[in-house]
Amino acid sequence: MTVTAIDPRQAHSRLHEFTVIDVRTPGEYAGGHVPGALNIPLDQLDRALPDIRHAAERGELLVVCASGARSEKACAQLAARGIRAATLAGGTGAWAARGHALDRPLACDVKTAWSMDRQVRLTAGSLVLLGLALGEFVHPAFRLLSAGVAGGLVFSAVTDTCGMAAMLGKLPYNRPGKADLDATLARLRAL
Repeated sequence: MTVTAIDPRQAHSRLHEFTVIDVRTPGEYAGGHVPGALNIPLDQLDRALPDIRHAAERGELLVVCASGARSEKACAQLAARGIRAATLAGGTGAWAARGHALDRPLACDVKTAWSMDRQVRLTAGSLVLLGLALGEFVHPAFRLLSAGVAGGLVFSAVTDTCGMAAMLGKLPYNRPGKADLDATLARLRAL
């Protein structure tokens, strides 16, 4: 099944035509999202199906994530249930790279909110350096840590998934609060 991808430039000019659903975690969403986007995390999509279906009957759905990978999965999930939706090509990263503004809740301190991609790069780099240092000064077997991280990064690129991001997403600072799905669904019904 092919998922329709909409270029950020086209999406920006037609934003008023879409109901935008952001399937990232609440922490990622709080760090910056497409204006007007409603946060329905990917793992909550099934619970929101009746309201999403109703919104799709009223107009077009645009599903958004950081890079487009999770939103493609969400679109495929929705399509399997008879709901048509498009994904934002390149996600919020491509949106911001085009110079389009991201909304940030007032409660979010933008200076301390790191994107998941940045957190993964820091963690992976730190683990590689740690493995190399311990391998040099403690025991050569510690170099396997660096090799494991490198293998994980290759696997992540090939499968377009990221186990490290999934683990980091569970940390308290990446979960400023649970997504208030009931409030989001009420907003979705009111559109």
